[in-house]
Amino acid sequence: MTDDTVTWNRLAGLLPETEAQEVEDCWAIGEQEAGLGLLVSGILGHQVPISQTVKAQISVLAETWGEREALTRQLLQCQDDGTPRLVRLIEGDGSTVPEAAGEDGQDLAGLVLVPWIACTRSGRVLMRAHAREGWGGLSYLARYYVITAPDRATVLQLFPAGFARPAFATLLRLAH
Repeated sequence: MTDDTVTWNRLAGLLPETEAQEVEDCWAIGEQEAGLGLLVSGILGHQVPISQTVKAQISVLAETWGEREALTRQLLQCQDDGTPRLVRLIEGDGSTVPEAAGEDGQDLAGLVLVPWIACTRSGRVLMRAHAREGWGGLSYLARYYVITAPDRATVLQLFPAGFARPAFATLLRLAH
């Protein structure tokens, strides 16, 4: 079993057995998008309390499968289980950072950093870097994932598009 499958099945296990099986089946047949919707709606519907870290993990999976925008509002409504927060989902707080520079001179000029997941211990923030489209909105897909210093303007680590999970894993590792 891959780590992704283990994570998926562990998250599915938050639900009652029948619904958990449906979510697991979605993974098995390649319908991750549908499975994520079932997972989040099941957590909400059964009022399953989950930790902020689990919310963030689900958000990262949703980002990976193109469902983050569709599921964020519901995910933020999920009941908190009260465990100490290592990270917290800050999606949708309305803030952006218009430009930032990395310590190695990596310039992200022209991209907008959108705060996504914050480390409660270090203050570091995992952000998505988006291009501004000609019509004024932000690109649907992130160009990069960045971990910033607490000031949110200094990029500490840069990850290419498609590396949401490794970026999140690094944020978690840095929190310990």
